[in-house]
Amino acid sequence: MPDTQALVSEFVLKLKRRKVEGSHATARQTAELLRSVISQQRIPHTNQAAHLIEAVKVVGEQLISANPVELAVGNIVRRVLHIIREEDLSLATTAVGALGLSADSDDDDDAERDDRTLLSATAVAAASRSTLRAPALHTLLEDIPDSAAAPHTPSSGGESEGKSKSADKSGRSRKLKHDVIEAINELLEDIDTCHEQIAEQAVEHIHQNEVILTLGRSRTVMEFLCAAKEKKRSFRVFVAEGAPRYQGHVLAKELVARGLQTTVIADSAVFAMISRVNMVIVGAHAIMANGGVIAPVGLNMVALAAKRHAVPFVVVAGSHKLCPLYPHNPEVLLNDLRSPSELLDFGGFSDCMDYGIGSGAPLHVVNPAFDYVPPKLVSLFITDTGGHNPSYMYRLIADYYSADDFVVQRRTALGS
Repeated sequence: MPDTQALVSEFVLKLKRRKVEGSHATARQTAELLRSVISQQRIPHTNQAAHLIEAVKVVGEQLISANPVELAVGNIVRRVLHIIREEDLSLATTAVGALGLSADSDDDDDAERDDRTLLSATAVAAASRSTLRAPALHTLLEDIPDSAAAPHTPSSGGESEGKSKSADKSGRSRKLKHDVIEAINELLEDIDTCHEQIAEQAVEHIHQNEVILTLGRSRTVMEFLCAAKEKKRSFRVFVAEGAPRYQGHVLAKELVARGLQTTVIADSAVFAMISRVNMVIVGAHAIMANGGVIAPVGLNMVALAAKRHAVPFVVVAGSHKLCPLYPHNPEVLLNDLRSPSELLDFGGFSDCMDYGIGSGAPLHVVNPAFDYVPPKLVSLFITDTGGHNPSYMYRLIADYYSADDFVVQRRTALGS
């Protein structure tokens, strides 16, 4: 079995060198790495969840700092942390429930039963509020007096009782790790099938003889459009080429190969052509907590044109792109500057860029990769969980992340 630190170092190097591109590939590889990290952890009998959370945060800090603009990395780290918290709370609730059932089997009066029920509810509520802050819920359970946990029998079975408790702790530890790994496997399956789940909704949004506009290349958009075509919808697609990388050319070839009527237009022609369009459908790099979108450069211009002409602006994206942060958070890097070679040929402009030749000022080239589209320009989000308004994003995000994990930082680092 490969060393965990070697796997982490290898993936960090890939992120720094931009050898892993795209939110889908990045999210999947991050989840696989964290699954390996968790599977190789030796966790103690007490505070198992806190130990796993600490291990994930140590790795998560390295991954996020390696490529801060790839927000899918931080999203998956936070999703895994949320999974650990949920599975630990589920196991603790089950343990408290079992404790109440065993106590109810005794012939006690109703008042004592009510007290035990209240104890269970109080313990679960405290665990939910504290969200694994010390003391852990497992520690709380272990501190319950033996008289409340089970009827006292005057016997010499103290040693066997201690062994039983130790075995129970060990079994609970293995169960937590197993459940977390199973939940990560389900997360990986969701990432792999998000395109298909989004595409299944295409026929509800694309109608006969419509004209759709998109920009650049997005696999989610391509699968969405092709799914509508397979349902016998007849429509036309305008593809803005997405300079300077011209990914729209790639998408246009793929759509034509799948039998869709496709027209390539220049990015600067979006305002000229938008009056002929019924709907704009685009992908996203990340969806922020306020409903704003970090998207390929040029999409804010498309969104403004759609708003000006009252054309619906629809964003299709998998749930792994939902980010619990806001654009103004200091942890969010909104843009990435790519190589100037995508814009200019250095051979033809070398005399303008050389500081040592000529008396004129040198030519500067800026090549941003992303735009920020505010939520007021977005009409609808379509994710693998269905269609949602921008104002609902914060609630959807609350189902995937815990508030304690929005900033991935180790507690040991906070205390030092």
